[in-house]
Amino acid sequence: MPRTLSPVIAAAGLVGGYAVARWTKKRPLGGVVLAVAGGVAAREWQRVAGGKAAAGLGAAYVAAFAGSHPLAKKIGAWPAVFSAAGAMAGAAYAVARKAD
Repeated sequence: MPRTLSPVIAAAGLVGGYAVARWTKKRPLGGVVLAVAGGVAAREWQRVAGGKAAAGLGAAYVAAFAGSHPLAKKIGAWPAVFSAAGAMAGAAYAVARKAD
């Protein structure tokens, strides 16, 4: 089975979740996108780096989502979402790369 790109999936979940929520005006639908991408990424983190790394990255994913909200009040919604997504992708890349 080909290896997925968990940093890209995690970042896409954050950006895609926000985009869906904003454009459809249905926040729960954006939450579904966020959760599905987080689940797919977490499964890959578990496979590649183990349970502890997956739990840590899962917590970082939730923290990136939560942290983007107060950051949006300072720099704007889209810059905050892209900042959170970039930070999450960087963390996922660093942890998954060490496991290889």
